[in-house]
This record gives sequence, C-alpha cells and structure tokens, in this order.
Amino acid sequence: LLVRELHCDGGIVISASHNPPEYNGIKLFDAEGFKLPDAVEDEIEAFIKQGGLEGQVERAREAGDEDAAMPSGPELGVAVEVDEACEMYIEHAVRSIREQGIDFEGLTVALDTGHGASSLTSPTALRRLGAEVIVINDDYNGNDINVECGSTHLGPLCARMRAGGYDLGIAFDGDADRCLFCDENGNVIDGDDTLALLGTYMKKQGKLRGNVVATIMSNMGLASYLKPYGIEVTATKVGDRHVLEEMRRSGSNIGGEQSGHVILSDYATTGDGQLTALKFIEMLSSEDVKASQLASGIFHFPQVIKGVRVSNAVKKQVAGHRLIAEMEKKASEAFKGEGRINIRPSGTEALVRVMAEGRDKALVERIAGEACEAVEAAAKDLEGR
Repeated sequence: LLVRELHCDGGIVISASHNPPEYNGIKLFDAEGFKLPDAVEDEIEAFIKQGGLEGQVERAREAGDEDAAMPSGPELGVAVEVDEACEMYIEHAVRSIREQGIDFEGLTVALDTGHGASSLTSPTALRRLGAEVIVINDDYNGNDINVECGSTHLGPLCARMRAGGYDLGIAFDGDADRCLFCDENGNVIDGDDTLALLGTYMKKQGKLRGNVVATIMSNMGLASYLKPYGIEVTATKVGDRHVLEEMRRSGSNIGGEQSGHVILSDYATTGDGQLTALKFIEMLSSEDVKASQLASGIFHFPQVIKGVRVSNAVKKQVAGHRLIAEMEKKASEAFKGEGRINIRPSGTEALVRVMAEGRDKALVERIAGEACEAVEAAAKDLEGR
C-alpha cells in the first residue's frame, strides 16, 4: 500500500512471515506493490552472492575501468521517516468498510496479533469501526514473533473464545498477511472457509469476478461448498505468488490459501490479514448472523498435513524420486478416485510437506503415514549419493 501511495520505486519487508524469528528474510515489492517475480529475485540473490555493488565495481576495475567506484555522498540518497505510515494503512482498511455504510458497534472481538506487525494497526482499526477489542500477544520485541501464538498456534485464542464473551476471534501471523478466525464457540474457521464464505458473500453482492482461486492444498470441501452457488475454483501451485498470478491472468478478485492468506484484489495487491478480518466482520454484520452459523454449512473432507524434516540440499529433489512416484501410484489405487495425495518441498523451511485427503479418515491417515516414510527413505537415498 505504501509503495503505491508514496509513489516509491519499490518496497522491502524484513519478515519471518509465519515462522519464528530465526527464519527472518526479505520480501521485495515492485512499484505497483506486487511481489517481485521469482526470476528477478534470483537475479538479486546472484548479485548479492557475487559481492553486490562492491563486487561489481571490483570486476569493472579488473576489466580496465579505472573510474569505477562505489557511490558516496549525495549519490547514496537519503532515508526519510514516514511518521504517518501506520495511519495510512489503518485508514485504508477502515475506509473499505465505511464505504459500505457498515460499522462494528455491539461486536466484541478477541484478537491475537502474534507479537507481530498487526499489533501496531489492527486493534486501532477495529476500535475505530466501533468494535470492543481485547488483544493478546500484542507486545513486540522481535524475539517471540509467531512463537506459540498467532495464526500458526491458535490454542491461546480458541481457549479464550471457549471461555465466552466474544463474537469472533481473530489471529494474525507475524507479518499479518495471514488471518484465521475462531467462532464464538472456539471452533476454527480456516482460510478455505474464509474463501468459501467471502466468495459467496461477494457473489450475493454482485461483486465477485471470475472464479475463486485457491491452491492444490485447499480442502475439497471448498469446491463442494461453492458449486451450488455457481462458483468454480481454480487451483494453482502452492504459494500466494501463484494465486496472485492466476488472479491477475483471469481477472478474479478473490483467492488465497488454507493457511489464511487471502488476497482481495479490489483493495490490495497481496495477502492482507487486517483487510481480510475487517471484510469478514463486515459480512457478519451485513448478514446479521453468528460466525458459527455462517460456517456451519461447510463440510471438510478428512485431511492430514505433515512436515518431514529434510535437508535443504535435497528437499527439492525428493518429489521426483522413484519412491515417491511409487507411493503416489499406491495412494491413487487406494483412494479409487475419492482422495488425493500431494508431496512438495516447503518454500521457507527444511521440510517436505505431505498432504493426504479423502472421504475415508482412516485411509487418509494411513496413506499420509506411509507417504512420510517414503519421503524419509527418498531423502536418505539422495543424501547418501
């Protein structure tokens, strides 16, 4: 948002995303607020590994350019503090609700900001719209972000919801691009549920464009819920980048992941947990129902997702190993068209993720366990070569 509003050439976020602090990295955005393509990020990474600008200058001198030098003085540019940055972001989200003629008066919300970025903005945005807000995990020092809290650890929020007194529970991850909910009874409303509910809400309003875009990891219950409303699901590879690419290609205006990463392209160029939360409450207010009632019609097919620890050196090769091909064939025969399995490397951790899904819970659990064993065996074989 700020890149666009301030007419910048690009943006940089230092973030561990949904992971603990030791996974801190960098996200890069172009002048329109979109994440940079993989190929451009690869170029930047190669540039850094080659010594960055200093390395470039050194190579130029070796090639005979005696005038090659590092920039200094005014050539370095200046840093300017943007004191109103948070206010600009808060007001952007609040305005998206007010323009619907809706406020949150009478609603009580429990909020878990995960010791992260939304600690600075989301409580203010919700209160400005009239909600009563109780916040947990809103202190921040960089050392406890996402640790046993937020959208990746819903236990504290669900427990508070079960104690009673709240209409909705909201949990963000560290950089607040993900958002998950708990209904008034402490039951989780995940990203697939959010896509289903917001997708149908937008359809009723006449604001839905194209299909709902999700990933291959989304539960089959998402497509099942949307079908009676005449809404199709387009599935992409895992990752919000792929979801957004498909949305831009097809003109769809809602997409996301089961993890709670939802993109509402009428308002944002990336996943925005704060915006998702406000739009979800707008839907509750507009339809005048409890969160549990809203989500009650969604059926979740039994699904198991597990992470297998694998070294970064081989994790991208595991999915192509013969043992995995054999496992996938075995799973397909066992499911008989009523289930699926997906095995892929994590984009941020030294893991291979295994997802199994189908109508028969016992079969799903057995296939997931056998797939994890196959991943371990494949990784061991690759590491021994």
